[in-house]
Amino acid sequence: MTPPAREPALLRGLDAFTDRIGTAVAWLVIFMMLVQFAIVVMRYVFSIHNIVMQESVMYMHAAVFMLGAAWTLRRDGHVRVDIFYRRLSARGRAWVDLCGTLFLLIPVALFIAIGSVGYVRSSWAILERSPDGGIPGVYLLKSLILVMMALLLIQGIAQLIRQVLIIRHRLPSDAPPHEELL
Repeated sequence: MTPPAREPALLRGLDAFTDRIGTAVAWLVIFMMLVQFAIVVMRYVFSIHNIVMQESVMYMHAAVFMLGAAWTLRRDGHVRVDIFYRRLSARGRAWVDLCGTLFLLIPVALFIAIGSVGYVRSSWAILERSPDGGIPGVYLLKSLILVMMALLLIQGIAQLIRQVLIIRHRLPSDAPPHEELL
């Protein structure tokens, strides 16, 4: 058996890219909370309504969700029904994750991406605006669907590499974070 080695450069690079996106999104959450606080103060203290600020919170919330999905996948933070998973060996978990990535994550992400291209393209064709007179960049918001799928596919590739290395005993497998709490 080959001793566990260091992660390959490609895997480290993909993970680092996802981590940078996740860090940026985390800062966006703080900014979103500050804007929401300002909206509440403006509305209830000064009776001022600002549709652009209200829509900006919606846009930021969408960005946090869509841009943070790949980072959540990297951190094994998605919901998992692990009745059997946690009892498996590291290689068994790697096989489950490998199959899940190959047969669920990648096909679903490609399906959503391909299905969304026309939706996003038509929004860009008319430079879709807010019907309420708010932010004039609805087409940019809709573009996040494709960005989310691209980020999930990038992290999916990293997951595939990691799981193959674990199965081949070329990478140590750490216990998933949710098991550390048990």
